[in-house]
Amino acid sequence: MNYNLPSHLSDLPIYKKAMDIIMLSRSISTYLNQDLCYLNEDGTEDNDIYFSGDIVQQSTNLAPEIINAERERYSDKKHKHLESLDRLTSKLYSNCRRLERSKSNGKDYLPILKGELKTFRKLQRSWMLTL
Repeated sequence: MNYNLPSHLSDLPIYKKAMDIIMLSRSISTYLNQDLCYLNEDGTEDNDIYFSGDIVQQSTNLAPEIINAERERYSDKKHKHLESLDRLTSKLYSNCRRLERSKSNGKDYLPILKGELKTFRKLQRSWMLTL
């Protein structure tokens, strides 16, 4: 990801944590996809494979929302980015819970991602106070 970052942004703990979550969710998704890509006995695909893609998509959107919130001048627009960031973290967390019920050995890594999301939420709360 190559965004034109303000110099202070790459030093923000919330931004660093978002980048960690992106890398972790991609790794977990790759691992899960290997187990979930096979067809079920009745010939249908495993629906959980879509949730593994969702965690990648949602985690990839965290960093741009942080950047947009940091760059925004007006508080009402800033709050829209913050709300979007909150929705993304909630969806990520719920998709982790869904994937924990999947038939994959990779689900053992999901508590790590959930722990990172918990840390991210704590950082998010303190970061929001600085905006």
